[in-house]
Amino acid sequence: MGSLIPAVLREERQFARYFYGQALSMVGDRISFVVVPFAVLAIDGAGAAEVGLVGAATLVPFLVFALAGGVWAERLPRQRVMLASDLVRFVTQALVAALLLGGVAQVWHLVVLMAVFGTADAFFAPAAAGLMPLIVGPERLQEANALRGLVMSTGLVAGPALAGGLIFLVGPGGAIALDALSFAVSAAFLARLTPRAADPADAPQGGFFAQLREGFTEVVSRTWVWSTLGALSVYHVVVLPSVFVLGPVLSAQEFGGAAAWSVVVAAFGVGSVVGDVVALRVRINRPLVVAAAALAVASCQALIIGAGPTIPVIAALEAVTGVAVALAFTLWETSLQAHVPQAALSRVSSYDYLLTAGLMPLGLAVAGPVAQTVGLRPTLYAMTLLAVPVALALLAVPAIRHLRAPAPVAPPVAAAAPAAA
Repeated sequence: MGSLIPAVLREERQFARYFYGQALSMVGDRISFVVVPFAVLAIDGAGAAEVGLVGAATLVPFLVFALAGGVWAERLPRQRVMLASDLVRFVTQALVAALLLGGVAQVWHLVVLMAVFGTADAFFAPAAAGLMPLIVGPERLQEANALRGLVMSTGLVAGPALAGGLIFLVGPGGAIALDALSFAVSAAFLARLTPRAADPADAPQGGFFAQLREGFTEVVSRTWVWSTLGALSVYHVVVLPSVFVLGPVLSAQEFGGAAAWSVVVAAFGVGSVVGDVVALRVRINRPLVVAAAALAVASCQALIIGAGPTIPVIAALEAVTGVAVALAFTLWETSLQAHVPQAALSRVSSYDYLLTAGLMPLGLAVAGPVAQTVGLRPTLYAMTLLAVPVALALLAVPAIRHLRAPAPVAPPVAAAAPAAA
């Protein structure tokens, strides 16, 4: 039975403790992602605009607070920042659930509470990235990130079904109450963590703004960091709107609506699970070369959606891109954690969240009007024509090609027994 448990969970006890708490929280997030729009629509007079407003309230705080979150994750113990974030998110989700269950929720209530939730999220994410090397050995980072990704991918497949069942059984308010409980469980596991102590010599010096500038310097001084960040930004701003905005619109117009699109989303989730399993089992020595190639494949999603003749074809190809997305992001996160100094890791990671989650609402807002102006399919084709060359260009960057995975740690050699007299 023990062999069925990934080695990183058997050998890294602190990571195992962290992982079990986070696994439930991540599944709760996947459920909440599906439930919240229905919770908004259950409010009298609410429609698509209100759903978008509540969604934006969750994401926009990354634009405002991601960089600050990175700085404070290095000024304070990361574990404490994450614990505080979990407690804040527990309270906000519990309040949302209470308002919905009480039948008194208004759209403005959800906008305010989701903005607080998103702000806590903006502090949690950089702290979590910086914590990983303190609870996982360098040779196990890829496995640890892949295992976290596997839970998220599984949630992508199972989340809609679980959310639908919970909405039927306990309503949106009850489903969000369970998500709130998942943050309380995560906080309980975090409180019991004992991560390795960071080197006191690595403690950041100077005031808040000085550390903010140092974080920017850490990013621009590494070609492989800023070039990959640029490509990932294009993926989030240009490609992902094809999945979140234009794909559903095309499905509604030509393929039968939400039921057909859910097949595509599920297929992508299955592909992501496969990609995470590959990253969990296969050691990749040149991680960013593989990540860049995988990002180029992932950037074909808009073309697949626009050119796919039927839903089964689109779903099959989206499954392939799901494999690529899982590999790209696991290898990117692992590379940051392995090669960026511990003292700067949260600040560097905060730029990742700023340029991905923070800028994605811009792409979501622009995609619809552009498609209305130039046409749905031409917009989808243009997305791919722009994004794929950017991803492939990473392969021309020497620092990308030369970056290596951490060397595996050799098992200790037993001391020879003394010769008999």
